[in-house]
Amino acid sequence: MAGKACAVTEAEFDTVILQADKPAVVDFWAVWCGPCRMVAPVMEKLAEEYEGRAILAKVDVDSNRGLAMRYGIQAIPTILFFKNGEVVDRIVGAASEAVIRTKLDALL
Repeated sequence: MAGKACAVTEAEFDTVILQADKPAVVDFWAVWCGPCRMVAPVMEKLAEEYEGRAILAKVDVDSNRGLAMRYGIQAIPTILFFKNGEVVDRIVGAASEAVIRTKLDALL
């Protein structure tokens, strides 16, 4: 799974994201969402570039509705930025690689 944005479910979210020893970027998405498909390759590229320094993950909102509700996801894609188990930033809607990278770099 190296160099790929990992899929995270409700069952493993707390362990993988909230208890992580590094910052995490989580893309809340759905298969049917056009803008989500635009963000996906950016997340994959950043996952490869930031491997070992940050966690890049994806949460399918259709399969993990509880997580979407827990974090108030009302539109997708929504990208949450976590540090020390807390949401520290958020992007709603498709964002460019530069915007995501800038917010991620701020966490490192």
